[in-house]
Amino acid sequence: MVRDTSTPLIDAPRRTRGTRRRKTARVVVPEPSPELLRALGQPFWKRSMDVAGSLVAMVVLLPILVLTAMFILLFSRGPIFFKQQRAGFLGRPFTMWKFRTMKTDTDSCLHQAYVGEMIGSDVPSTKLDDSYELIPCGAWLRTLCIDELPQLINVLRGDMSLVGPRPDVIPYEDYSAWQRRRFEALPGMTGLWQVSGKNLMTFAEMIELDITYVQQRSFWLDTRILLMTLPAILREYAQKETDGSQEEEVLFRK
Repeated sequence: MVRDTSTPLIDAPRRTRGTRRRKTARVVVPEPSPELLRALGQPFWKRSMDVAGSLVAMVVLLPILVLTAMFILLFSRGPIFFKQQRAGFLGRPFTMWKFRTMKTDTDSCLHQAYVGEMIGSDVPSTKLDDSYELIPCGAWLRTLCIDELPQLINVLRGDMSLVGPRPDVIPYEDYSAWQRRRFEALPGMTGLWQVSGKNLMTFAEMIELDITYVQQRSFWLDTRILLMTLPAILREYAQKETDGSQEEEVLFRK
């Protein structure tokens, strides 16, 4: 028996006069939540290390945290903490905490402009000489990185990690395409750049180290960087003390 192919097997609905064409619904993709972005920025082992490490560090360093806060409160007018917007994972801004080491009337834009000049420079990324703006013992707090201990709060919140690229004051939009790869991991309190002689490297070399960390990060690499951090801080402190003694000796001879 031959099937009549002139009759359709499925009766398609016909649009008659007077009926309206249905509008296609637009699918709106929701913005990813900060919690999701933080989870994407680090594996489970890294988040576990951050939470456990920051809690232990807060307990062990509690006397130093309390004494530093009391010192700033007694010897400098203004707030104990300094809070500033930094570019975090995938360039998302977050509020970074530090102990305040500068006077309250200091213009932070000067430091941002100085760091911005380092992007295209071939000279080592030394810090801006702003010693005249520091509070008493502010340089000492900076050299020993005591001013950065409040960032343990950022680690607990998930804005930062114990180990990662250093959060910078330069806006995410000012980085070139290849430099933005450093934002593929959560920013860290310490990192590969900090333990590799940070003040001896150019901005481009710092970016290369950050990208290297993003590509090779592992539990053992983070552990190694954490173990190298304190010796690196002490070496920098000893070097600054030596340089200061030599400058004083030169001035004395004059």
